[in-house]
Amino acid sequence: MIDAVQNYVPHRPPMLLLDSIQAVSEGDCQAELRVDPSAWYAEADGAMPAWLGLELMAQTAAAHSGWKNRNAPAAKGGYLLGTRRYLSSLDRFPSQALLKVHAHLDYAGVFGQSAFVCEIRLNETVVAEATLRVLETP
Repeated sequence: MIDAVQNYVPHRPPMLLLDSIQAVSEGDCQAELRVDPSAWYAEADGAMPAWLGLELMAQTAAAHSGWKNRNAPAAKGGYLLGTRRYLSSLDRFPSQALLKVHAHLDYAGVFGQSAFVCEIRLNETVVAEATLRVLETP
């Protein structure tokens, strides 16, 4: 773990879903979380609906931006513009599962627009993937 997630993203519990940032560089961010069976999102058996994977990816991309701008005088705002396709091989992420989220910066435009190729791994198997389009405010 390199640092507390709260140092890089504006989210706070209960909306902060990531537990830690494992690695970050100019082009990549890797985060982890353990599915919490007592969290607000938990289903009856403690599982996390897989559609929340999109938010996990967005928070990982936000952490990358926060790390990149960590020395800026003021935090930049950002928006998830969307994705054309979010694919998950699972309907739900199991209770207590350790999920590894990777966001790779695929494109960074001069006006704040970016694209991140993201994936979620469970037991080293890719279980969800998407390309996110994001906008960072000046």
